Amino acid sequence: MTSTLRIFAAASAAAALLALTACSTSTTAAPTTASPTPSASATAPAECTGVTVIVETGDLAVDDSPAGQSCIETSSPIAAADAFEAAGITTEGTDEYGDQVVCRVNGVPAEDEAIEAEDGSDYFETCESMPAAFAYWSLWVKPAEGEWDYAQEGLSTLQLEPGDAVELLFTLNGEPAAPTS
Repeated sequence: MTSTLRIFAAASAAAALLALTACSTSTTAAPTTASPTPSASATAPAECTGVTVIVETGDLAVDDSPAGQSCIETSSPIAAADAFEAAGITTEGTDEYGDQVVCRVNGVPAEDEAIEAEDGSDYFETCESMPAAFAYWSLWVKPAEGEWDYAQEGLSTLQLEPGDAVELLFTLNGEPAAPTS
């Protein structure tokens, strides 16, 4: 089962890279028409009439976890990057792929933070290229009344509708393989 999850995670990461690489060649970004404002308190996705923004760190143990959930009040489409920004979440891309591949969320994982691989070795994320297939942030989207699925484009081009949810999920050694919310 664990090897199946690793294969699934690696294949999913490769598919996401192909989709995101295609998106990064686009010369025009979709306009953002909403003026998002985060709600005063986090609400469950079912209660949010705007866009629900979720960060889940999975099995990554960090002192200053960015995990949480916010409802961004908007009545029109909004770019995922703008929704995360309105929720107070900062992301860092990679040198090679820019913001189409998320490397850090609110500084996590830090460059000097050892991430233990399944084989017991330590890995340090440098954000130069694609993160390791066993330790990476993935972008998920859930349309209103829909199911979670990998986003087919990056933060800056992914457009969200009111009622949608978006999640950055850190997967470590194949777990979790999908959002738990």
